[in-house]
This record gives sequence, C-alpha cells and structure tokens, in this order.
Amino acid sequence: MISLLKQLVETESPSHDKSAVDRVGAIVADECRKLGAQVELHPQTKTGGHIVARFPGTVEGRGILILSHMDTVFPLGTLKKMPFYQKDGKIFGPGVLDMKGGIVIALKAISSFLSSGRLATLPVTALFTSDEEIGSHTSRALIESLARDSSIVFVMESGLVDGALKTWRKGVGGFDISVKGRAAHAGGDHAEGRNAIEEMAHQVIAIQKLTDYSRQTTLNVGVINGGTVSNVVPDDAFAEVDVRVMLPAEWERVEAEMKNLKPVVDGTSLNITGRLNRPPMPYNEANKGAFEKAYQIAKDKLGMELKAGGSGGGSDGNFVAPLGIPVLDGMGAYGEGLHSEREYIFTKSLEERAKLLASLIQNW
Repeated sequence: MISLLKQLVETESPSHDKSAVDRVGAIVADECRKLGAQVELHPQTKTGGHIVARFPGTVEGRGILILSHMDTVFPLGTLKKMPFYQKDGKIFGPGVLDMKGGIVIALKAISSFLSSGRLATLPVTALFTSDEEIGSHTSRALIESLARDSSIVFVMESGLVDGALKTWRKGVGGFDISVKGRAAHAGGDHAEGRNAIEEMAHQVIAIQKLTDYSRQTTLNVGVINGGTVSNVVPDDAFAEVDVRVMLPAEWERVEAEMKNLKPVVDGTSLNITGRLNRPPMPYNEANKGAFEKAYQIAKDKLGMELKAGGSGGGSDGNFVAPLGIPVLDGMGAYGEGLHSEREYIFTKSLEERAKLLASLIQNW
C-alpha cells in the first residue's frame, strides 16, 4: 500500500493540469484492470478524464459505489520542497491525505477479497474523478448517475484526525461581488469621484454580518481587490465570498439577503452573482441508518468501534445526499494538515481503513 501511495503522490496531479491528472488516471486504471475490473474511461477536454471500474457481485441488486478523486491542490514542483517520506508512524507528502491515501485504501479493500477468489455480495463500482478540488463541474453528472443505481456510497475522503467518519457535511456556495464607481483625480477632482472601494467596504461589513453561528452558517469575504493607483479614485472593486450552510433553507435565506444588498455610496452600483456548488449533506435518517449498520458490521466482524463526526468542508458526497442515497464519507486515511505543507496521514490508517472498507463491502 505504501509503495502504491508513493507512486501516486510522486505523480503530481494539480486539478488544472489535465495531462498531470491523466498520468495518475493511467496508474489507477491499470491497477483496476489488474484486479479484473471492467474499466470505462470518460475523457474530458479541459480536465483529466474520469475512470469507472466495475466489479461484479454474487447477487443482483443496487450495488455499492466508492467515490475517490485523483486531483490535488498542489502545483507541479511541490515535491521539491515537500517530498514523500515516512517518520514517527506518519506518511507525509502532497495529496497523501486529500486524497491519494483514499485511492490506495479503495483498491486494497477490493483486492483483499478478490485475491482470495471471492466476490463482493453486491456489485461494486469505483469512480475516480479528476476535478473535485475545483468544483466537480465535469464529474457531477456522472457521480449522480452512478449514485442513483447504488444502495450505499462510500466516499474515500480523509477521516477526522481521530479516525471518525464524516456523516454530515456543510453545503458550499459562493458569490462574486462587483462594484462600479466613477474614476477621478484624487487631488484635483476628488469630489467628482465615486469610490468603488469605499462602497465595497460597506458591503463587506454587511456580508460578514450574515454569518449566523447558531445556524452553523458562515460567510467569508476571502478575496477583495480594486483600483489602480493611489492618486485615482477607484471606479471598480471586486470581492469573492465563501458560504457554508448546514441546511438547504439557510442557502435560500443567504441568497435572498445577498440579492437584497443595496449601494450605500451615491453614484455606485452593485452586481452580485452566486450559486450553491455543493448542497448540504445532513445527518439525516438515511445517513444515520448507514452509520449504525457500518458500526455494527465493524464491531461484529473486526472488533472495531467506529465514531461519527462531520465537516464544514464539502466533498462529492454532497451531491449524493439530496438524491436520498445513504452516504458514509471520510472512509479514507486520517491525519492532519489538509492542503498545506504539513499534510500527513497516520500510517496505521491505511491497513485499518482497508480492512474496514473490505468488511463493509462484503457484509453490506
């Protein structure tokens, strides 16, 4: 497992580099073929292709879907300053936690019973996508289509640092805010100008106030820019806003409030656009039932006691939840330092999670 993980991590795969992600895809597809899978390639024009690997079961019925993604947030060349290495029971490297460790676990779980000549009870489909880190725009339809034919979806994103699975996730959306003012000379004609940055400052404060911690709703103005030089009254400003919501109704509230924003500075105008990219994945009855079933299987078959948790971050599991299909997320390796130079997994989590996934597949 560590050898394959090293190969995947050292094959860097930033989301926006199609050929780089396709190189990881070639490795994954080859591993699936070695396991006897029926492999389907879904090539894309701007992002890496998506890979579907199908494994038959011993009974007919809605099968099991395993979701993984092959792209990372790290640019090519990151390995020079952030190499793959092992130390003190941990494995470090770009994408080792998010989520190449999960890919390795999925492949090992499947191979563990295939190598003994057994088949899963239900048919298993493994989907490896290429654009999760940038919104899953080309893979969403494929994810939803495969999920509709499944009885359970296991998402191989990283678990919480204590090993807990992710039984809920917040929805993820965002807004772009553009302000138009009027340019003027800052010294000779200041009164004739309409400062777009001043207007944006008012809007930033209003937007931040839409955060409601009691509802677990957060808005974050994370990017802002405008103007050209200091002696010109700026006639434009731009901001990007990140939104996280626990319930669909909260997105509707936030969207209505955002569309109701009005300019404060006379002579300026606002243009606001946005959408909910990933709907919430709540801890509903379907996910609660899935966790309870997984808990019992893990306890009875492995002597393992599972823990449940959640995350403010989104995953491809968010697309599955609104379909009414049970989801268990965070099935991958666990560690800390997502998207940073500190990213690592606990080495023991590779074997532990592979045994868990294999047991769930065989006993679901």
